[in-house]
Amino acid sequence: MTDLQAVLDSIHKELAPRIGEGKVADYIPELAKVDPNQFGLSVVTVDGKVYNVGNADVPFSIQSISKVFMLTLALGKVGEGLWKRVGREPSGSAFNSIVQLEHEQGIPRNPFINAGAIAVTDVVMAGHAPREAIGELLRFVRYLADDESISIDDRVAKSETQTGYRNAALANFMRSYRNLDHPVDYVLGVYFHQCALSMTCEQLAKAGLFLAARGSNPMTGHSVVSPKRARRINALMLTCGHYDGSGDFAYHVGLPGKSGVGGGIFAVAPGIASIAAWSPGLNKVGNSQLGAVALEMLAARTGWSVFGD
Repeated sequence: MTDLQAVLDSIHKELAPRIGEGKVADYIPELAKVDPNQFGLSVVTVDGKVYNVGNADVPFSIQSISKVFMLTLALGKVGEGLWKRVGREPSGSAFNSIVQLEHEQGIPRNPFINAGAIAVTDVVMAGHAPREAIGELLRFVRYLADDESISIDDRVAKSETQTGYRNAALANFMRSYRNLDHPVDYVLGVYFHQCALSMTCEQLAKAGLFLAARGSNPMTGHSVVSPKRARRINALMLTCGHYDGSGDFAYHVGLPGKSGVGGGIFAVAPGIASIAAWSPGLNKVGNSQLGAVALEMLAARTGWSVFGD
């Protein structure tokens, strides 16, 4: 039996000299202010044990990792009908590319690039005012993590709203192809707020535990999604969770995962544990530089890669 705390401690010790590597996301002004010299790692096993190291208790902006929770909500509302509006293929392009969207006539390649996530947000909004849709996501994540303290960072949401021209272009483009049902401003308002969800590594690992445990949360006993749906969300994370770095992440880490430009990476070892790593400095494709290295070390030392040890 692997001593997980010892594994985490050894990873932290080895990476300590490198903390601060990478470049923080500076195109969102609030994220540019984050101290890059932070690193946290949290592992929550399917039997409910929690292992932390470093800054695992510091809240950070989860950004695109929120797309996993919104996808789960959207599938709960419309099921497989979602795939009429968004694809399931890796993009190979930047997360905010407009070229691909035009080529594919307003149907985004997958739910984890920005255009796809905006379409997913539009689905979740059906029958809701924007404020209600944001509230639904917040309630869902608090329920998953069993933690009422999780909140949305309004400063980050405002910062994104003021600088989100590319996302506005993507949304307007989809609206022109009739792939958005709600007014663009409303959809973007919800999207920017979901990305501004603030969580610690431990909260994030707990919230995503249902994806490691066949769709149920073993800490609360609640069923969240069917085992089949959990498996399919994991498949999408493995193939599409890291934008144009998805193949590289699968090659090095071998776990389903989703990154965010706040420096977080959420990953799943199916049947074993959910994992959250955070270090604000990003690599050239917008994924946490040290977070990815830490997860590669963790997968190697535990043999958790889905492709075998």
